[in-house]
Amino acid sequence: MPKSAKYLLVGSTESHSGKSATILAIAHHLQEMGLDIAYGKPLGTRWATPQSAHTIDKDVQFVAEILHLPENRLQPTILSLDEATMQKRIQGHDQVDYPQKLLEYHQMQAPDLVLLEGPENLEEGTLFDLSLARVAEILDAGVLLVARFHSLLIVGALISAKRRLGDRLLGVLINDIPEERLAEVETSVQPYLEQRGIPILGLLPRSDLLRSVSVGELAKQLHAEVLCRSDRLDLMVESLKIGAMNVNSALKYFRKGRNMAVVTGGDRVDIQLAALETSTQCLILTGQMPPPADVLSRAEDLEIPILSVDLDTLTTVEIVDQAFGQVRVHEPSKVQYMYKLMGEHFQMDRLLEDLGLGSTVSVQQ
Repeated sequence: MPKSAKYLLVGSTESHSGKSATILAIAHHLQEMGLDIAYGKPLGTRWATPQSAHTIDKDVQFVAEILHLPENRLQPTILSLDEATMQKRIQGHDQVDYPQKLLEYHQMQAPDLVLLEGPENLEEGTLFDLSLARVAEILDAGVLLVARFHSLLIVGALISAKRRLGDRLLGVLINDIPEERLAEVETSVQPYLEQRGIPILGLLPRSDLLRSVSVGELAKQLHAEVLCRSDRLDLMVESLKIGAMNVNSALKYFRKGRNMAVVTGGDRVDIQLAALETSTQCLILTGQMPPPADVLSRAEDLEIPILSVDLDTLTTVEIVDQAFGQVRVHEPSKVQYMYKLMGEHFQMDRLLEDLGLGSTVSVQQ
């Protein structure tokens, strides 16, 4: 009789917590140990093409490419969480037994471990009887929760998650912790949660690189016109600066920044030229005023894209800030850095023991 696969379901308490990056890093380390890994995302949210019978979620596509997974190591996405699908369910036009469809995952010739990316939070998928807890129950999966640190409110959220997941919760990875709060999380938050049966398997410090967003993504979010160097939209932006002061103050301000996007008015030529001489990855000009030729020429020489937006400065800043908060890990530099972070700050051995895979790794090494 073939062995049944072991499942690790990676979930989160909120969206954009870092599930895909965590899965990539865990899978990479396990592959290096010689384990046979499979991956799936039962609930799809990000489609690479208009949906058809052969569509694939963008996260699934990306993870499969990075890990070089063959088709027989990819589990199907059985449901798209979009408005149309939810309307059909609410109106009674969708009577599919999704838990039964999920059970078909067991038909795969068993790898050592199947890594599954869970819903965005603990409630998502409930309409289809596929919440995080329910998926874990159906597949007899252990759960690893990924949570971003915003404040001490994380403690209550994780205690609540433990009550809902029970013994299926193998542990928590807390990430995006500001440097000035790392010691506090390590010396008070971690022991408090551990005493309440919530294992903390990793504490990841905040990283400007992981939070960075490409100039191309900013252009897309802002519906911006690219005035020059459209070939450099892959540059990564780590911080945002607003150029609204006099040029001397601006220069001091910009010199403190690193890999910046600078938002300023299209009429502020002095600020534009000052920004181009510092660590600026792109200029974002508001007011739909084209910059003069000398600014465009200097930007061309320095390979710095200039974006023009039909928005006021406040709206522009809000959109860029939101882009930083929702950044994904779909850049090779971020993937490599996540491998490094997880190697240094995540208790992989403890997770393997909890999954019952410690002996498997020992044999294969």
